[in-house]
Amino acid sequence: MQLKEQLPAAENVTLKFPGLFAFGDSILDTGNNNNLATVAKCNFPPYGRDSVGGIPTGRIGNGEVLSDLIAEGLGIKELLPAYLDQTCRALISLPVYALRQGTLSLVKQLELFKEYIVKLTGIVGEERARAIIASSLFLVSAGNNDILISYSLIATKLHYDFPSYAALLVSMASTFLRYSVT
Repeated sequence: MQLKEQLPAAENVTLKFPGLFAFGDSILDTGNNNNLATVAKCNFPPYGRDSVGGIPTGRIGNGEVLSDLIAEGLGIKELLPAYLDQTCRALISLPVYALRQGTLSLVKQLELFKEYIVKLTGIVGEERARAIIASSLFLVSAGNNDILISYSLIATKLHYDFPSYAALLVSMASTFLRYSVT
């Protein structure tokens, strides 16, 4: 029997995730940059013009960002709240912005994730928190801003050619993933 025959048809599969955790840059950020001391903000027009009420939310784009679209498509939530939003009571996602201009590094994002786990454990207990984390979906977006900004402005000055710079980014992402799993 071939593997394809063993798998159920896509229309019969329902994926259920209790949460969505997004790490990386602006492609996934749901507005955490609004609460950071950075010039990299998107809480003004024309950003958000296609969102509900046409209000800028801090998302880089006209409305929803990739993490919103994935969460909505999987039935998790229509719009993900920004973890750093002080009015946010729904602890469901941790999308954060990772430019180098006063925004959050991946290491800082992991520290916030650990903070989130402590909060979640306090709300639902250790056993349920572990189950939620273990069965949640994790997104990682790395490299978009690094290629656009860092390579063009910094890496070329440090004498990286693009293949060696791309290898460095892959190495950093791999280190992040190994660190986050442990």
